[in-house]
Amino acid sequence: MRGLSFARLITVMRKEFIQLRRDRLTFAMMVGIPIIQLTLFGYAINGDPKHLPTVVVAEEQSAFARSLTAALTVSDYFDILSTSATQADADRMLAEGSAQFALVIPPDFSRKLIRGERAQVLLDADATDPTATGNAIAALNQLAPGALARDLGGPLASHAAAPPPFDVVVQRRYNPDGLTAWNVVPGLMGVILTMTMIMMTGLALTREVERGTMENLLATPVRPVEVMVGKILPFILIGFVQVVLILIAARLLFNVPFIGTKPVLLLGVLVFIAANLVVGITISSVARNQMQAMQMTFFFFLPSILLSGFMFPFRGMPGWAQFIGEALPLTHFLRLARGVMLKGNGFVEIWPHLWPLLLFITVVLAIGLKRFRKTLD
Repeated sequence: MRGLSFARLITVMRKEFIQLRRDRLTFAMMVGIPIIQLTLFGYAINGDPKHLPTVVVAEEQSAFARSLTAALTVSDYFDILSTSATQADADRMLAEGSAQFALVIPPDFSRKLIRGERAQVLLDADATDPTATGNAIAALNQLAPGALARDLGGPLASHAAAPPPFDVVVQRRYNPDGLTAWNVVPGLMGVILTMTMIMMTGLALTREVERGTMENLLATPVRPVEVMVGKILPFILIGFVQVVLILIAARLLFNVPFIGTKPVLLLGVLVFIAANLVVGITISSVARNQMQAMQMTFFFFLPSILLSGFMFPFRGMPGWAQFIGEALPLTHFLRLARGVMLKGNGFVEIWPHLWPLLLFITVVLAIGLKRFRKTLD
């Protein structure tokens, strides 16, 4: 056995660096992915969401009600969207996800305070994501003792002494026990579809290019759009099989409820699968080999899982991270799936999350079709 040659070792190393310089996409992934991870985990991830959208249902207009609303405004945890909402408005906004909390002040609130009775206010919370509401609820309970201190003066000063002059009754809607599985399992359906649909589609076309079978398609009168649709349809069926298996496991193993209707969810699943498949087709038209296709899949998957609200509360992220998250299909599908399964949402409630997916499909399909036509040429 010959000894180790330092010169030969340096030659092999130089060859690898030259190869890496030629493969610019791989080099960009090696540099870009760590930067993205540092940025997202360092700046975008926040387990203590604040400025949560809140509506106030004031069934009486009094100084006490205005002081309580002002106390919420001062808090960093609540952003008041409306102080004149009706109960129907609050229910709709909670179902759509446009509001996280609804504070209901009853019509006898002032009367009970003046009489020294234990008044109550109701806080309806969208608890589909328990981690997004816990700190805000605790903050409201801390605000209660001093919220009406200025109004309970003079002859009412005795009512301001401990305990607090009113109780906050919290109603955790859609997930009253705060079970993590009810939040994670519907979201996991979207995560699995994102990972498998994009990767399988991206590798399918890239593999044909590597093996040279794409030349056989070039010799046929098949159009680029027909090739893309023909590649997409089988994976749609595979995606539906995955969804059925996840729903069965969600019910039998984790006892996750399904309040909505299955056709509404399947419609959302169909659109979401199509969104992921057009991403996979676009990746395959850019990647030169299967390794690059896998790298690009991970490059898309990492921000999706971190910025969609699956692992961390969406409203806890800074504005720029939420802006990126709103452009990702997984973000809207998580809201759609949780809304149908846990809230019983119908087509009207899921439409605000459905049309962004349709827009995403249109834009990415146009880009992918253009790139794919160049690939065929």
